[in-house]
Amino acid sequence: LDLPFKAFTFMGDQPFFMLLLPLVYWCLNRRLGARLTILFLFSAYLNAVAKEFAAQPRPYQVDPRVLPLYKAGGGGFPSGHTQNAVVVWGYLASHFRRVGPWTLAGCLMLFIPLSRLYLGVHFPTDLMGGYLLGAALLFLYLRLEPVVEAWVTQKGLGWQLCAGILVPLLLVLLVPGNGKHGVIIGATLMGMGVGFALERQWVRFESGGLWWKRLLRFLIGVPVLFTLWLGLRAAFYGLEPEQIYRFVRYALMGLWSGLGAPWLFVRLKLAHRDYSDH
Repeated sequence: LDLPFKAFTFMGDQPFFMLLLPLVYWCLNRRLGARLTILFLFSAYLNAVAKEFAAQPRPYQVDPRVLPLYKAGGGGFPSGHTQNAVVVWGYLASHFRRVGPWTLAGCLMLFIPLSRLYLGVHFPTDLMGGYLLGAALLFLYLRLEPVVEAWVTQKGLGWQLCAGILVPLLLVLLVPGNGKHGVIIGATLMGMGVGFALERQWVRFESGGLWWKRLLRFLIGVPVLFTLWLGLRAAFYGLEPEQIYRFVRYALMGLWSGLGAPWLFVRLKLAHRDYSDH
């Protein structure tokens, strides 16, 4: 069962979300993708903070008889894979009334966490913490997001840009520990937030269209995103201060995802402009 459980656990890793979130935003539903991305980044931030405060070891760090079958870093409690499975798939399922999406979401909420137990990188209590924190965050987001979005939209571009810059910077400053995950999440949130605001002002990209145009968007946008991720890591390797270069790297990735790619898609006529008011 190593291979299937490694496949399930991959669905909670960073590269997977670098595929899923742009897919939704660029190719399926722009508004849903933007909301999901913000929710995921806040979830990842809260998980990183909770791990720092809990400072709980993983099973293989407690008992050498436990063989870790997958690389895992940081503390064990709460499980980030479990929390994000609840948040991401629960949020997507909440937009459907059919049984199929809810069944798929339920299976992923079950098997992604179970894969972490099987691979030896989490205790059952870590999973429980992830379930509880993820469910609480999802509940609050579903309740508050429509109100907050309407309020932010009314404030205009200048206010949106200030919020898109200041809120992520505050998150970076507040994260405990060495701050690595806070920098990554804060920088991505800043790039995406600024990108979303400018995209609505200048581009007004529409995610609909013919299936082959949607496919081409994904096939063009994702390689650029991964080039920024891997290329800038190589270009910035060994440069100090490391955290500043890490921030620039992830901010550019967020800006490409939120603004650069939609602008390119419109210029290439792979997407139409959205002239509605929302």
